[in-house]
Amino acid sequence: MMRILLAVSCALTLAACGESPQPHALGKNDLAPYTGTGKPYAGKDWKQGDKASWESALKARAQSGQDDYSRMN
Repeated sequence: MMRILLAVSCALTLAACGESPQPHALGKNDLAPYTGTGKPYAGKDWKQGDKASWESALKARAQSGQDDYSRMN
């Protein structure tokens, strides 16, 4: 009886460790990020599909929006 209980508990433990494959939600992971999403509500400083404006928007965001030291001082 104890062996059956141990075998069942081991089987349930190993079954819980398995992970099923998850499909990609968008399927567009091979596109460059500056190509955009096609939605009209993108950032105001960035034109979708323009790599130069994408890079300048990222640079401005890194300098002003995400730098906690410059935001606090």
